[in-house]
Amino acid sequence: MRPMYENSGCSTVIIGKNVSATGHVLVAHSEDDPNCYIQTHLVPRIKHQPGETITFSDGTAVIPQVEETYALYWSELRSLNGMPFADGFFNEWGVSVVSNGCNGCKSPVPLPVSGGLGYGLRRLIAERARSAREGVEIAAALLDQFGYRSARAYTISDRDEAWVLQVVAGHNYVAQRVGDDEILYIPNWYTIRQVDFSDVGHKRFYWSKDLVAFAMEHGYYTPAKAGDFSDFDFADAYQDPKGFTGTNISRNDLAWPALVGRAVPQRTFSVKAERTYTRAELMDFLRLHARNKEEGRSPHFFDFNCGICWTTTVESSVIEFAEDPALTCIWRATCRPCSSPFIPWYMGLTAIPQGYESMEHAAALASHFLVGESELRPDSRMAFWDFHTLQNVREMNLAFAPEVVEEGLAQLEEEWAFTKAAVDEAYRRLVKTHPAAARALLTDYTAAQAQKARRWAHDTAQTILTKNDAINVEPYLS
Repeated sequence: MRPMYENSGCSTVIIGKNVSATGHVLVAHSEDDPNCYIQTHLVPRIKHQPGETITFSDGTAVIPQVEETYALYWSELRSLNGMPFADGFFNEWGVSVVSNGCNGCKSPVPLPVSGGLGYGLRRLIAERARSAREGVEIAAALLDQFGYRSARAYTISDRDEAWVLQVVAGHNYVAQRVGDDEILYIPNWYTIRQVDFSDVGHKRFYWSKDLVAFAMEHGYYTPAKAGDFSDFDFADAYQDPKGFTGTNISRNDLAWPALVGRAVPQRTFSVKAERTYTRAELMDFLRLHARNKEEGRSPHFFDFNCGICWTTTVESSVIEFAEDPALTCIWRATCRPCSSPFIPWYMGLTAIPQGYESMEHAAALASHFLVGESELRPDSRMAFWDFHTLQNVREMNLAFAPEVVEEGLAQLEEEWAFTKAAVDEAYRRLVKTHPAAARALLTDYTAAQAQKARRWAHDTAQTILTKNDAINVEPYLS
């Protein structure tokens, strides 16, 4: 049995390109899922035969394949029951896909349901889209035809645009673009409110053709004036009050003051930013804890009063888009980010660092919903378990371990901020004449930092345990 806080801890921040220090969109995301582990893959372009179809294990939709799917980076979460709604993707065109569950979706169809699309939606977007906008259009066409089996908010981004696609069980959805001068924060609830149905050119919105009619038919919405749908509010219509969980409320009330310096009403989609934001600020944001109620108590176990970094946080990332997709860097922290460094992973890498992948991508896809118990046992060959061990050792030594860990994190991330800038410049010079060597540079740098982080996690856990032993033994030596 999974705990009652399942799907109640993910957070996403989007920074529009005009208020980003990089001049490109910034996306920060924490993935919260219990009882799982993570591996990463690189999936090459794959050509498909005419008439070829694909069906994903958690749905019954038979989907025609495209002639060729795009190459992509895949962060895979694996659990005994399969993880339909957790994986993150970034493809060769610079399109990223992450998601947040949306609790309390109103639907005449019980959740979860079989049939239609579930896991496959995010993967098909990543395999087929050359831009964030095209990703929304691909998703809309798939939802129209096959339907969906969950309640979710997808963030589909590229360097210039970020869209939030919010989906209910069945065939209904709405997507809204985040403005270039806006900042968005979303926990696990719907945040799209008014929909501009006059936006037939889709400058800011997409929506399903039955979005309003379905809501009216099932009693979710009644217009104040017959035939006038200007007062339609998607979140109000499709969000059941039980979706207002304590975890969403506490994170909303923690997140917005940290981001914009003031409280923001619940289920706000976005606000105009009054300054620019940096990647480092978003890393700090993902490490925010709930406010301590008791001195010395862990910040990760507060029932439904939770922080951005919480008990179920299993991966956090900041996507720093670049003009060249190969130079886009996903700063990844494995397990809780208060115990793990944000490692710079270049999306132009050509091989996964040793210990961050336990099986090749085709086998992982085939077994994604057939994970065995042995995969969830600590394995010294896998980097995930080094970070997992440090996380737990830190948690058991709250009197001194957080300070030890934070000092190490600061040193690593300060070093990477410096060295990454030099690697960026070297790549830009090298790629003009030796593109393969330029990609090798990104691959080698990513691998070296991934191994450095893994060694640091192992050594830091040992340092904490040694200090713990000394503290425990000292009274008996006096």
